[in-house]
Amino acid sequence: MLNKKLPRVDIYTDGACSGNPGPGGYGVVLLYNKIEKELSGFCPETTNNRMEMLAAIIGLETLKKPCEVTLYSDSRYLIDSLNKGWVEKWRNNGWMRGKNKQAKNIDLWKRLLSATRHHNVKWAWVRGHSDNEYNNRCDKLATGAIEKAAPDNKKI
Repeated sequence: MLNKKLPRVDIYTDGACSGNPGPGGYGVVLLYNKIEKELSGFCPETTNNRMEMLAAIIGLETLKKPCEVTLYSDSRYLIDSLNKGWVEKWRNNGWMRGKNKQAKNIDLWKRLLSATRHHNVKWAWVRGHSDNEYNNRCDKLATGAIEKAAPDNKKI
């Protein structure tokens, strides 16, 4: 049940990578009442999963006070890892996915969990490259960040 006392914010996120690994970008749209804020950024060498995660982190870290958040992403890796309890299991097992398999992106998982600490976050999957206006806008922000920072990358 949503807490009516906290400000209600929707965060849409997307990550992109030109090659995987390769130059990457992220896009974020925050919605609060009728206010919209766009954020984007670039990493010179990364993976798509890292950009998906970084978009969520940046969106949450932008919030200045505790909020009731629904975070939307087209990344199954991100959403399923959180909704299905995989991240908690990895953390409880010393960041191991199995006997000999270390979890990937531990630095970002730790940062993401820290960013959620003061918020009530609902993780929601949306179909990418579909009819979701905000997911499409996030995709344009992410790919635009790559094109702006690394204009020679034509793979996007």
